[in-house]
Amino acid sequence: MSSLETKLHDDLTEAIRNRDEVTSSTLRMALTALKNEAVSGDAARELSDDEVIVVLGREAKKRRESAAAYDDAARPELASRERAELEVLITYLPAQLTDDELATLVAQAITETGADSPKAMGAVMKLLTPRIAGRADGGRVSAAVKAALSS
Repeated sequence: MSSLETKLHDDLTEAIRNRDEVTSSTLRMALTALKNEAVSGDAARELSDDEVIVVLGREAKKRRESAAAYDDAARPELASRERAELEVLITYLPAQLTDDELATLVAQAITETGADSPKAMGAVMKLLTPRIAGRADGGRVSAAVKAALSS
């Protein structure tokens, strides 16, 4: 078991003891997602910390999208629940990149790939994706690359 997964289990135990319903249910959901990821494919495997971060990032993205959908549907009580779950998940994810840090990484990737038009966006994204790994939303990265290649 990865150290991050162990921390999730330990924090779940503590949340249950403290009767923190939001944290305990969110951590249960996250651990279920991790277990599903571990047994997907041909054989069960143990997830690394990087893989755990990817799964937690995916779950955080679901919470962001759900909160926005609930806001659009005028359901503030459900949106606030999703945001509370998101806050729990964020504590386990790496710090998000600022716009300046993202722009610097995009510029480096463009220079390294020699990209000069939006047609080369795939090559830039391929180089950039592992460097960002959970520190920025894919849509945000894509928009930054597109903007940099268009100018």
